[in-house]
Amino acid sequence: MARDVFHQQVKTALIKDGWKITHDPFTLKIAEAVKIQIDLGAESTIAAEREQEAIAVEIKSFVSDSEVHTFHTALGQYLNYCQALEEQEPNRILYLAVPNDTYQDFFQLAFVQRTIKRYQIKLIVYDPVQEVIQQWIN
Repeated sequence: MARDVFHQQVKTALIKDGWKITHDPFTLKIAEAVKIQIDLGAESTIAAEREQEAIAVEIKSFVSDSEVHTFHTALGQYLNYCQALEEQEPNRILYLAVPNDTYQDFFQLAFVQRTIKRYQIKLIVYDPVQEVIQQWIN
């Protein structure tokens, strides 16, 4: 599996944000000979409830020539990964991690906003230079 350009930066940002990386990558078997790999799996203890919150994170850098093509790929992966998680890890929440610059620009387009709303895409907005999470968007 080829790692995203900002894989390590997002991993570091999650750790700084209090998450324990449990899978790198997070692999799910969806058929006898078919596996999918989500970039990261992580857990965090919720102090007030003493329960664990589990997430999976698909990382996208949006550094290619076409943000639309990257978005199409990310959306397809997100929807497939949601279905696989619903079947095998229903308590794990999937997030799509995108760089802040892309979120502030491309993700503000009306078409992209409608798509995010329609498919209820959860986002992590990260700063790849400072290696921090800037926003969690549910």
